[in-house]
Amino acid sequence: MQKITLNSRIGSDGVLNLKMPTTLNNTECKITVILQPITPMESKPKTPEELGWTPGFFERTAGAWEGEPLTRDEQGEYEQREALL
Repeated sequence: MQKITLNSRIGSDGVLNLKMPTTLNNTECKITVILQPITPMESKPKTPEELGWTPGFFERTAGAWEGEPLTRDEQGEYEQREALL
């Protein structure tokens, strides 16, 4: 038994066309169809408030650092590795 998952669209006429891999040509098969509609992604992204952030959080905090200048310490040497083929 081999499980194959295909995405296909049922036409306005109710016809579902399935194109099978060519490795199954001239093969008698038992086919089971499970209909699971694919929900389209929301066209409009969620707002920060819809994602659980308090209103105005990013406006209040973006660029708000008021301490000493941020610096990055020296990173030191790192191990050189041979390239994998």
